[in-house]
Amino acid sequence: MATFDQTDALASHRQKVIRIQRIQDFVFEKTSMTFAMTTLVVLLGIIGSLVISAWPALAEFGLPFFYTIEWDIINSKFGGLIAIFGTVVTATIAIVIALPLSFGIAVFLTETCPMPLRRPLGTAIELLAAVPSIIYGMFGLFVFAPLFADYVQPAIAGSVGQIPGLGFLFTGAFNGIGILAAGLILAMMILPFIASVMRDVFEIVPPILKESAYALGCTTWEVVTNIVLPYTKTGVVGGVMLGLGRALGETMAVTFVIGNAHKLSPSLFSPGNSIASTLANEFGEAEPGLHYSSLFALGLALFLITLIVLSLAKWMLLRAEAKKGMKS
Repeated sequence: MATFDQTDALASHRQKVIRIQRIQDFVFEKTSMTFAMTTLVVLLGIIGSLVISAWPALAEFGLPFFYTIEWDIINSKFGGLIAIFGTVVTATIAIVIALPLSFGIAVFLTETCPMPLRRPLGTAIELLAAVPSIIYGMFGLFVFAPLFADYVQPAIAGSVGQIPGLGFLFTGAFNGIGILAAGLILAMMILPFIASVMRDVFEIVPPILKESAYALGCTTWEVVTNIVLPYTKTGVVGGVMLGLGRALGETMAVTFVIGNAHKLSPSLFSPGNSIASTLANEFGEAEPGLHYSSLFALGLALFLITLIVLSLAKWMLLRAEAKKGMKS
């Protein structure tokens, strides 16, 4: 009789535990869904606020706002091409320079670096990512720009600038600030982000895969290109997009060194402007009206640029996965 009572008690306890677990799962599921939906609501709120605030400028200037260069505060004539051009060009320069350097750093730290140096060097790279952007801006203006003007710009103009078809990119005064200087400072800023992410994803590759490749006679370069990169391509692209997103939206560092001139020039030595620097310089003094609305329109353009870049990255990953599936 006691055995039956104990069995009933165990069954009752088990059912009680199951009910509690179901309640916990239900609460956890709804809480997670609430957090996810909150993110979506915030995103929609940002888009909505940008569109509403930018609507007067978009209604006044239409689509030509995004491809005209006039920015006349006195006469209330605004076009965003100069800021959009500066944003895209500086971010492109930054990613072109930072990507191969970050890849080299990550490969060195994970494949060829002596073990005693891996942790100190990895920590140093991560510390660079923690440096505030205004420090990069001050370094760029007071240290980098004079050296860039005295030594680097003349060297570039005298070498690459003499190549037919490329000379127009490196003309103008050697003043140390401009589109190219801003791109180089951005490259310094995003390099630790990309390098840290690449290093972390490279380290998750199962050692047996690399050891098998080395056992077959592969070189380090072959292991990295044929084993490590295919295994970690999603994480690598994510790290690149993280760096590119910061380059597109960086404000203070670019404001210090880009020159803040509403002028469109093919020369990378010339001063220019970006969306973020335009907002930083003018938003505090903009009065309600077309000027204020045009700044929000620039913010909307920056959002659209970022969305397009992320969409292209996602499309590239999906296409690569589809090709991989067809081959297999």
